[in-house]
Amino acid sequence: MPPEEPPAPGRHEAAEHRLGTTAVAYREVGGPEAAAANLAWWDADADDYQAEHGGFLGDADFVWCPEGVREADARLLGDVRGKRVLEVGCGQAACSRWLAAQGARPVATDLSAGMLRHAREGNERTGAGIPLVQANAEYLPLASGSFDAACSAFGAIPFVASVDAVFAEVHRVLRPGAPWVFSVTHPMRWIFPDDPGPQGLTVTQPYFDRTPYVEVDDDGTATYVEYHHTLGDYVRALASAGFTLTDLVEPEWPAGHTRVWGQWSPLRGRLFPGTAIFRTHRS
Repeated sequence: MPPEEPPAPGRHEAAEHRLGTTAVAYREVGGPEAAAANLAWWDADADDYQAEHGGFLGDADFVWCPEGVREADARLLGDVRGKRVLEVGCGQAACSRWLAAQGARPVATDLSAGMLRHAREGNERTGAGIPLVQANAEYLPLASGSFDAACSAFGAIPFVASVDAVFAEVHRVLRPGAPWVFSVTHPMRWIFPDDPGPQGLTVTQPYFDRTPYVEVDDDGTATYVEYHHTLGDYVRALASAGFTLTDLVEPEWPAGHTRVWGQWSPLRGRLFPGTAIFRTHRS
């Protein structure tokens, strides 16, 4: 498929400029190209992302999604005191620092050195000593059966070529019965434009089309890659990896919440879900 129109101007303009992004294409992208593109993307966007969202996410808070669901209220991981918890796709690792404050022993991983730099700065500001590991979520450099829980708040999963590989790796490093809880953009959002306003209420993309969304430079090289999975895809991949799904949380947009975060907004939030939180445990 030939490249389509350039991505719409928005909060990622600086990263797009640095990477030479000129167009959007829907095409197949293998693991190595996706990893290279998203490593470069998140390194380029890390400072802007932290500047825009750092205040909302906090230095030591566990926010599952743009709707503002907090682990302090939801307790989707259960009691974490004394437990070794893996955070996959940690970004600036605010979730891990919150877990540490609850008595957990977290380890935080992320593909991006730029995001991990902000994680180190957050550790310095708070005095937390969270271990930080640069790693592709498809290949975790961690010992098998070494964690009591794992979590991911909008980290890694939409950006890897094989969600099956991620789930298999998380299953490998967890002990039997351990929870694995992760949040992602709700799959039904795939069918709408990435627009928080009225134009974002019109269906433009088939729900069943799993062709990745790709931003490319003038040579057609990917500069950003995001993958789509249906709800059924996630359920089947979890079951295949050896996880039992115990809950699927679809947060409603809270009254009085006026913050716009990319495609998330009060307008869209009143009509359909923006986040899916999968609560599972290792069989």
